[in-house]
Order: sequence, then C-alpha cells, then structure tokens
Amino acid sequence: MQFLALIYNDEALLEALPEGEADDMMRHCFAHADELRAKGRLLESQQLEPSKAAKTVRIRNGRTTVVDGPFAETKEILGGFNLIEAANMQEAIEIASKFPWAQTGCVEVRAVKDLNAVRRDVGAA
Repeated sequence: MQFLALIYNDEALLEALPEGEADDMMRHCFAHADELRAKGRLLESQQLEPSKAAKTVRIRNGRTTVVDGPFAETKEILGGFNLIEAANMQEAIEIASKFPWAQTGCVEVRAVKDLNAVRRDVGAA
C-alpha cells in the first residue's frame, strides 16, 4: 500500500536552529531515505522550494485569483514529500517518524488512493 508523508516545517523554527543543525538533519534525512529506497520502501522523495516562491491559485465564481505564497494563517509550510510503500498505516507512521522534520513542524501521513479505481467508480474513460 502506498502512503504519502507530507513534510511541513515551521520556517521560524528552522531558522532558529543552531548553526549546522539543519544540515545535520538533512544528512540524517538523506541517510534514512537511502536506507528506505534500498529496502523498496521509498518510491519518491522531493523537497520544495521555499514558500515565499509559491503561488496559490483559487477560482471562485469563474474568477481566477493568484496570490503569493501559501495560506497566510499557517505557520507550518509544506516543504516536501515522501511517497512510501508500507503494509499499513502503522508501518507508514513508523517510517515517517524516522524523518527529523517532526521536530521543526510535522509529518502528515495519508494513504494514496488508487486512481484507476476512482476512474472506474466515476465512469471516466
């Protein structure tokens, strides 16, 4: 079963880390990712550019609005993701808990839906 581990960071907490600690966390993250990839558990992993480079698009009543960045009310910003293979949610949580980013934000774990099943369910070609 596939799960997406969404990495959210509080950029203020990251910036407040002692010199070199963020790099240590990133090295740990790469080592963990390499181990998972070797075991066939990590299918994809990507880091996002900083939130200040993001744009948010909304369409309401036929009108498109584009604003800078993510939701302003949020402290924790989506920073990246890991697509993992796990037997169940508990195993996915165990894998996700080894990433260091829960210390500077959180790691949200969600099961990935089978889009082919959804396609069949809605009668799409």
